[in-house]
Amino acid sequence: MILRTLTQRTTILRVLTAVLMIPAVVALVWFGPPAILAAAAAAVAIVALSEFLDLGARLGLRPFRKWTFVCAAGLFYAQYCAGLVETHALGWGESIVRDAAGGVLSIEAVLLIFIFGAAAITMGTSRPLHDVLPAISIGAAGLLFVALPFSYFVRMSEISGVGRQLVLFTLCLVWAGDIFAYFIGRSLGSMPMAPALSPKKTWEGALGNVVGSLLVAVLFSRWMQTDMITMLVIAGLGNIAGQMGDLVESAYKRGAGVKDSSSLLPGHGGMLDRVDSLIFAAPVVWAAYAWFAMRNL
Repeated sequence: MILRTLTQRTTILRVLTAVLMIPAVVALVWFGPPAILAAAAAAVAIVALSEFLDLGARLGLRPFRKWTFVCAAGLFYAQYCAGLVETHALGWGESIVRDAAGGVLSIEAVLLIFIFGAAAITMGTSRPLHDVLPAISIGAAGLLFVALPFSYFVRMSEISGVGRQLVLFTLCLVWAGDIFAYFIGRSLGSMPMAPALSPKKTWEGALGNVVGSLLVAVLFSRWMQTDMITMLVIAGLGNIAGQMGDLVESAYKRGAGVKDSSSLLPGHGGMLDRVDSLIFAAPVVWAAYAWFAMRNL
């Protein structure tokens, strides 16, 4: 009885949090200026990255936190710079010219800055030498597994004509997939998917997750006036990546011996818990859309 009451309370908190957050996120994506949208995405990523580093700290991996956060912000600025382009139509195709007024910082430059900055901090640190390798390792892992993939929302949002619709598409395919997975998994689920990582996840729920994302693809293909098959393929790839991100984050938490990455969001756990699927889905949707777009030039 107590367990049932706690479950109902958690569900209510989860729904209320979603009701408050989703309209705010949609409004920001659709109406927010590009710089504000990029800054908001960076803030979300840094909070999730902080929770990721906290998980590492529970395992004795104490990162160079401030330097890692600075470089994470740099990745988002680099993606923002990459989107500052002008497209000029030519008779034989398209020529893309960078808008130099916006400033230029590449992802490669940020990663190199992180490497040499970490090396400089290592030479000047007063920490015991046995802390150095874990500190660099967990910081690099946070940049590569959290900040970098999530930063592709910024790159995606600046695709001419359809960028913001594509961001909403990515958000909705993950949200709808989660909803379908929850209800189908609870009602029909019987085959465990990854019991060592997430005992409650089933293959039936995973299939429902895919179905939810494909339904979103059908709706968005009509709204965006895009080929439906293309959107279905992109949604399928994004969904698989998102489910992989969810399971990987479960591995992080179980390895650290915690249920949630934090208690920041009532009913949802931490920011990393909330965006784990989006972290992996964003670069896949961006890359898939870019590939189809290039083939159609």
